[in-house]
Amino acid sequence: MLTFIAMLVDDLRPLVESEPPLEWDRLGQHLPCEWIERAVQASGSASIRRRRLPAQQVVWLVIALALYRHQSISEVVDELELALPTPQASFVSKSAIAQARQRTGAAPLAWLFHESARNWVAQDQAKYLFKGFTLFAMDGTTLQTADSAANRKHFGASAAAHDRVGSYPQLRAVTLTAIATRLVCDASFGPYDTNEMIWAHELIPRVPENSITVFDKGFLSAQLLCNLVSGGEKNRHFIIPAKSNTRWEVLSGHAGDQMVRMRVSPQARTKCPQLPQFWDARAVLAVDARGRQRILLTSLTDRRRFKAADVVACYERRWQIETSYHELKQSMLGMELTLRSHTVRGVYQELWGALIAYNLIRLEIAKAALAAGHAPNDLSFIRAFHIIQYEMTWAAVTRSYGKLPSLLTRLRERLKQLPNEKRPGRTCTRAVKSRPSRYTVRFLKRDLN
Repeated sequence: MLTFIAMLVDDLRPLVESEPPLEWDRLGQHLPCEWIERAVQASGSASIRRRRLPAQQVVWLVIALALYRHQSISEVVDELELALPTPQASFVSKSAIAQARQRTGAAPLAWLFHESARNWVAQDQAKYLFKGFTLFAMDGTTLQTADSAANRKHFGASAAAHDRVGSYPQLRAVTLTAIATRLVCDASFGPYDTNEMIWAHELIPRVPENSITVFDKGFLSAQLLCNLVSGGEKNRHFIIPAKSNTRWEVLSGHAGDQMVRMRVSPQARTKCPQLPQFWDARAVLAVDARGRQRILLTSLTDRRRFKAADVVACYERRWQIETSYHELKQSMLGMELTLRSHTVRGVYQELWGALIAYNLIRLEIAKAALAAGHAPNDLSFIRAFHIIQYEMTWAAVTRSYGKLPSLLTRLRERLKQLPNEKRPGRTCTRAVKSRPSRYTVRFLKRDLN
């Protein structure tokens, strides 16, 4: 367990030479153990009796489960030595692990994610500023959960024609991601039937100051955007594409860069009486490589400081959040279709742990890229993910704690050597062969009772 934590020391506090034996009070000098303690205390999950898997160990177990999705929970506990040693037993039973996760719950992981994300996003933030602002992207996604009765009842699933429903329950999530480093700054998620706007409204008050947030056009809402920019002292701005049916009145400017005024709908003002009758924005014309045109609405009204090309360039970087979803859902899950957990509390706990694990990988990549003079997006996530898996497994079986600083240095050096290779242009149309199906597809029907 201690070797697993020591691999993360440099991300949280400056790494110093470790001398055995390592104990919690000594480790706290380098790793903010108070985060773990405060997380379990705030949620009331602290273990009173001495257990082999107390709440503090379970927190690290859940993070490790996201890094080793291809292994069973028992294998992760054994290989990373996450259970506290005892002479009476050499291993922890599966039922004990499940009970430990149930006792701990999701609250400590949620607290730890928000605390760590706030600190990690702030690290080296000044090196990635765009004209004094931090760039963020907000978007939504879905994840499939294990097909259990509890998950299907709580999360629900997608619906199709003829009363068919999705093969697996799904949850819906909205995240706020730092574009430069792809670190997930904040997240909110829950049942599939809950609209993305509900989760977005939860995140808006927590958007950092001095920032520009890029949205997908599905989030175009006067209430959402006005709440973001309200309070001029926070200096928060937005960039979002206009919908095809968006109407406005031109106040000033020229074709391609205008100041416009839009009316707030009566329905929106009924829900939120604080909204004004009209709201203003800057409308910038953007043309992509295929010649397609779209209008970008933004609160960056200073044309001298933020030229139209700057607004378009910021919006084009929004695709980074889509790539982060691919890394989280495909690369880290591997060939698995769903999350592990069969219980609702377990799903929430697992996803918070997966977000922490993803941020840890992204933080290591960002630091390695900074040392090598690359942009964080220039390093391969998959290769870095595999190297971190290998190094952590190796560290778990290494008894010499004095080797950990050099091991982490070697990890950073290997990450520096993993730039993404530039692929040549496509020479043929994108097409794939049809995949033969060995089994008959079973469609699920909606329960109308």
